[in-house]
Amino acid sequence: MKGSSVSASPGIVYIVGAGPGDPGLITLKGAQTLREADIVLHDELLHHRLLDLVSPTCELVYVGKRGGRASNTQQSINKLMVERAREGLTVVRLKGGDPLIFGRGGEEALHLKQAGVDFEIVPGISAASGATAYAGIPLTHRGTASAAVIVTGNEDPEAETCSVDWSALAQLDATLVIFMAARTLPSICRTLVRHGRASTTPAAIIQWGTWSRQKTVEGTLATLAERAAETSVASPALIVMGEVVTLRNQLMWREY
Repeated sequence: MKGSSVSASPGIVYIVGAGPGDPGLITLKGAQTLREADIVLHDELLHHRLLDLVSPTCELVYVGKRGGRASNTQQSINKLMVERAREGLTVVRLKGGDPLIFGRGGEEALHLKQAGVDFEIVPGISAASGATAYAGIPLTHRGTASAAVIVTGNEDPEAETCSVDWSALAQLDATLVIFMAARTLPSICRTLVRHGRASTTPAAIIQWGTWSRQKTVEGTLATLAERAAETSVASPALIVMGEVVTLRNQLMWREY
């Protein structure tokens, strides 16, 4: 590693979290890496204003991936990072949210380590905290929720091969924050209720969290899937389940 400095050094990759959407949520260190980058490999769900931070000579390469669409493979992204770093360039791998929370940042860092390429990881604000804060929903709140669990919902919980133990999650007295679950929301709600979570548990789905087009739909485990369908909520979206959702009535500050 190159230590805490982000000054341009030959042959290094910065894996940078861009935050969940609002360009103002990138960290100072993340912005500095963009200004000093020779090449930026960026995801799809990023605000264009972040790319305005780069120098005129910086090369911008889109490597975004979206479910259901033809996109770059992880192998091709890994190869490109290594190749450009070995050319002596300062590479920024710009990822939405936080690179180590469902962002494959750990996988990319391991690949760089195995290839003998220097790297640094620059954390970002995750959608788990950013989108919920912009929706007026605290993940924890004294007297209401003392724990929060972050889980991926891209697998159908009613499938035999699902790797997430939804029966265990249903028993937890904790806020559930579910990524990549717009498609599987009905199945998730049914599964949690079947395993003992109350059907009256408050729940919300936040689409385009922290973006200007943010939209939040509230309900319960019994009603959220239907309400999301009625209002055409789709990916990208984050789901929150727990008593903290009721605080939105008092803490909502962005959507009116």
